[in-house]
Amino acid sequence: MTELLALESIDAYYGMSHVLHGVSLSVGAGEVVLLLGRNGAGKSTIMRTIMGLVATRGVGRVSYAGRDITGWAPHAIARLGIGLVPEDRRMFAKLTVRDNLELGRKEAPVAVKRERWDLQRVLALFPALADLQTRRAGTLSGGQQQMLTIARALMGNPQLLMLDEPAEGLAPIVVEALAHQLALLRTQGLSMLVSEQNLSFSRAIADRAYVIETGCVRYQGTLTELDANPQAWTRYISF
Repeated sequence: MTELLALESIDAYYGMSHVLHGVSLSVGAGEVVLLLGRNGAGKSTIMRTIMGLVATRGVGRVSYAGRDITGWAPHAIARLGIGLVPEDRRMFAKLTVRDNLELGRKEAPVAVKRERWDLQRVLALFPALADLQTRRAGTLSGGQQQMLTIARALMGNPQLLMLDEPAEGLAPIVVEALAHQLALLRTQGLSMLVSEQNLSFSRAIADRAYVIETGCVRYQGTLTELDANPQAWTRYISF
């Protein structure tokens, strides 16, 4: 499998606080990789570091599509084809669903040869949004808001989509529908890095997992291998 994203020995900081310690991980082209760990383990920080929102120090490197993007500005990283769906969704609450989607629109990088995302295609993936285009985003339910934030990220034509706790706070029936939609994205070859604690949701979409604890990678492997390692579950994941 061709490597799309790679972190090599990344140390990251919030001010003077050392929050990531020598993190190394990778995401292959068309692969879905899961970040597992308790709250505060560093999963969100890894995604923010990839996007250039958290400073790195030392000799570590972030590579994307064969390019060293360490220290790049967030907007430049986004233009390369990386999309982030943050945990807090960050919609424009007073704007309509349609306006939020249009604000996310940008052309795909030249190197990306897949079918482009446009309004028609994202509404086909999330049909519940089609009848809500004139509604203000702030009036939507939690599940509808999550669909909107993912759809808005897809309007940016990412090659890699990062989702931070996408199932958090959603009703089980909504989580099931979201897992189905992300599984469809997987079959279309979109690479994803997903931070999640809902394991039934994660198993429906992920290929491999990294277990994060206190800013370090403590375990990596397939979900089948992780299931067979009760020590890793008990020590790093069980709540």
